[in-house]
Amino acid sequence: MSYREIQHGPVIGQAWTGRHVILLHCTNNNQFINLYKSYHAPYEPPRPNCAENLSQLLSIGYQVVAVTPISPSHLQYLLVLEP
Repeated sequence: MSYREIQHGPVIGQAWTGRHVILLHCTNNNQFINLYKSYHAPYEPPRPNCAENLSQLLSIGYQVVAVTPISPSHLQYLLVLEP
């Protein structure tokens, strides 16, 4: 019996069917900074080029909901994947 089964009972594997969220941080020069995601959000491994990351996420089905300047050289993209 695993630790998780002892603490929480048997674990049942089930795909997450809700909304997925990704925050993509990039420079204004198209350089990748970081990617933050909800736990079960599908994504590809990040690339150094921000446009390539956006392309991959859009091809999976994400939609850009907002683009927010964090500083003059730092942008945040909010992407959502609906079920």
